[in-house]
Amino acid sequence: MNFHAIQAIYQFEMARTFRTLLQSIASPVLSTSLYFIVFGSAIGSRIQEIDGIHYGSFIVPGLVMLSLLTESISNASFGIYFPKFNGTIYEILSAPVTMWEVVIGYVGAAATKSLMLGILMLITASFFVPIRIDHPFLMVFFLLLTCISFSLFGFVIGIWADSFEKLQMIPMLVITPLVFLGGSFYSIQMLPSFWQKISMFNPVLYLVSGFRYSFFERADVALSVSIGMILVFLSVCLAVTWLIFRTGYKIKN
Repeated sequence: MNFHAIQAIYQFEMARTFRTLLQSIASPVLSTSLYFIVFGSAIGSRIQEIDGIHYGSFIVPGLVMLSLLTESISNASFGIYFPKFNGTIYEILSAPVTMWEVVIGYVGAAATKSLMLGILMLITASFFVPIRIDHPFLMVFFLLLTCISFSLFGFVIGIWADSFEKLQMIPMLVITPLVFLGGSFYSIQMLPSFWQKISMFNPVLYLVSGFRYSFFERADVALSVSIGMILVFLSVCLAVTWLIFRTGYKIKN
């Protein structure tokens, strides 16, 4: 294992983050604050509680998950796409590093940035609503697993994309709607039975539900199912990444 190569890629990506603090950190935190003002105050005045939990507190896991998913994908996809765009990807491919060392460097940096952002989101939320975390270790587990899984997904998107428009297409047109429809701002138990069944096909529901369980011990689906789903997603991303490097898809040609 070439730890020097991993460290070089990791430090380069982290340095890029600190050069763009306004875009990387301040913007998502500001957006989350606006969500709390709109949903917590405007809608929260009409919906006092869900499952005995204050509505403003109830939406905290969903808001954090919304930021984690979108930022993990954006950070990782841009990190690997930019070397493709300016041609420096060939320097990485010709260097004495394995594909997994490249993946660990880029995905590790993206996951670290997303984890930092998630912690900042929780701190920001504490200024607006009371937060209780019943299972802190489980919460950290979900944070780490989500950051790693979706950073890896973003890495795959960055390799697949051949334009900056495609980099934004999946997060904006797929992930964000799935998060909004995945019980982030409501419990699916509030829906009619037909729409509850439809919601079960939304993979983000399992992430939000498991993450919310670590806060309030309330979940729309079983905790074991939530953990199983994200592990399956991680395995699929790992398999797709291996296949990409195995075939050289959109890297060597």
